[in-house]
Amino acid sequence: MEPKFFTLKEVMLNNHCPECYSNTGLRLTFRQRFSENLFYKSITDDLKKDIYCTDCNTPIYSGRWTKDIEQVVAYQQRATKLKPKSMKIKPLAWGFIAFDVLLIALVILFVMDVIKF
Repeated sequence: MEPKFFTLKEVMLNNHCPECYSNTGLRLTFRQRFSENLFYKSITDDLKKDIYCTDCNTPIYSGRWTKDIEQVVAYQQRATKLKPKSMKIKPLAWGFIAFDVLLIALVILFVMDVIKF
């Protein structure tokens, strides 16, 4: 299963692209990871940073970042507010929890001879 991300912030940068040397096309995107399955949804602290040049249609990987780009990314990352880490239990999980509590209560009552089968 591939991790899912939602966009927190997109910023256009005025730095020169390491591929085409244009200074108008760099777009920095911050994405925060969330996971979801049948039982819960949660937001994590994982942050993904992507730079894409819209002029030459090329992703700029972190190995190609210049020192100026790294400084701007660090500044923008400090300015970006992450959504707080959270977890929400879905109704199916609540059903399983209620069933387990009921089952444990029945076992305890059976062991204590309060109910007999």
